[in-house]
Amino acid sequence: MSVGRSAENDDRALTIWVDDWQMQCCGESFVPGDVVSWTLLEVDPEDYADIVGGERADEIDFCEEHHGQDGGRMPTSVEVVSIVEVHCRYGVAPGATDKANRPVPGTTVLVPVEKADGWAKARPGVSFAGYLVTARRVTDLPEGATARDR
Repeated sequence: MSVGRSAENDDRALTIWVDDWQMQCCGESFVPGDVVSWTLLEVDPEDYADIVGGERADEIDFCEEHHGQDGGRMPTSVEVVSIVEVHCRYGVAPGATDKANRPVPGTTVLVPVEKADGWAKARPGVSFAGYLVTARRVTDLPEGATARDR
């Protein structure tokens, strides 16, 4: 269920999900303090519960999207506050007929990092899934400054 938040009208800190594959495909690295311009899409936190756990999933406000599925939304400038790598184990659910690998609930490993570049140090028994990024909306950039498009 969509939480009905708007990136343009939200003054509090935001939690943004950034998929590993989006960064690996065509994302640019970022660090805390960077101001970036991202297309933010509302999410259903339940979609992330198996990856990050139910409590952390409830904190996710938006996902970052840069592959044309933005529905005509304008990019939002945000300042990156913190970055956490998310790793989890993947497997076929018991009784599944499609045999697709899905996140295994309860296997999440969260690793605070100082840089996101789409690649993460291998961790035993889990795979890199993406980033939880805490950010603040930026409404006024200093004269001559621009947000880096992602």
